[in-house]
Amino acid sequence: MRLWHEYMIPSLSRQHLLGQHRECCALRGNGWSKKHSVVDYVFTYTPYHLFAYHLLILKEMLRRGYKPDQLWFIPEYRGKSSEPYNKLEVVEVNKPIYKEHDEAYLNECIENMRQKGFEYTIKRTYNEWKNYLLEI
Repeated sequence: MRLWHEYMIPSLSRQHLLGQHRECCALRGNGWSKKHSVVDYVFTYTPYHLFAYHLLILKEMLRRGYKPDQLWFIPEYRGKSSEPYNKLEVVEVNKPIYKEHDEAYLNECIENMRQKGFEYTIKRTYNEWKNYLLEI
């Protein structure tokens, strides 16, 4: 389980984008606060941060013509087998959403892709990605 660096989202393959959606759904649902070495940092933030990250995935899915369940666009929604939050406090999120998603993590994610046999090409520098995401 891994949350890909958010700057990679527009360039993820179909397989990785849909996999990331499933990961976000699992984490937002019954997976919330379940220990996992790669994503434990997520649980040091509010659930709203995960919603904000998932929203980037959902928007990219829409951009590509996929039709994710509209319920995932509701911050309090946690899936069919989890009780929704009564009220999820909206908090300001930075770009990148998780401070752990720094330039070193971007390079780690790219290397992880390469080790899995996917050649991921950086289309923008780290600062260009940051500026791009601030615009959307």
